[in-house]
Amino acid sequence: RRVAYLRRRRRGFFEQKMVLLRLQKRLAASVLKCGKKKVWLDPNETEEVSLANSRQNIRKLIKNGLILRKPQKMHSHARVRTRLAAKRKGRHTGTGKRRGTAGARMPQKVLWVRRLRVLRRLLKKYREAKKIDKYLYHELYLKSKGNVFKNKRVLIEHIHYAKAELAREKMLAEQAEARRAKNRALRERRNKRQEERYAEQVAAANALVEEKEGPQGKKKRGKKGGDH
Repeated sequence: RRVAYLRRRRRGFFEQKMVLLRLQKRLAASVLKCGKKKVWLDPNETEEVSLANSRQNIRKLIKNGLILRKPQKMHSHARVRTRLAAKRKGRHTGTGKRRGTAGARMPQKVLWVRRLRVLRRLLKKYREAKKIDKYLYHELYLKSKGNVFKNKRVLIEHIHYAKAELAREKMLAEQAEARRAKNRALRERRNKRQEERYAEQVAAANALVEEKEGPQGKKKRGKKGGDH
């Protein structure tokens, strides 16, 4: 009995019972447009609060500051930010944390659209910067659509290779053209020399014929001319 008595005394069983303010709390929650847990009643003015049995009286108590609405509790986002920072590093993403297949977590179409947009953006930038012409741009655009380049690095390497190949073909064409021009000039000079040599040989042959015939041949030719 003694123990039970002390327990009841410790709980305040023999103290004056508190006034129930359920009605006032409900009315205050309705007036303040919040839950009953958010309503604060002044513990020092319980008697005055208990006398308020209408919404009008509750509004007066709210105006006097005897009834207040408790402030919104902070919902801290710090833990979420910490966890997201860890997930960016790769934590908390093991097989036990995954719900769904790889294709459901990151669809292949989304990856394809991202990759294609990166490649097309690079091609557009290179064309505007005059690094590639419109013909190479069109060729690489179609190849990108055909899944030839798996990332931007491969596309840049291919552009360098294609430009080097075009430069080499142009150089070879110029060299071939220069070689043809040189051979043409040599052929013309050779033909000219041959013609000059032939003309000299003809002139020398005529001179020998004239020397062999001598003055008699000239006279005979003269007589023939006179007879005519």
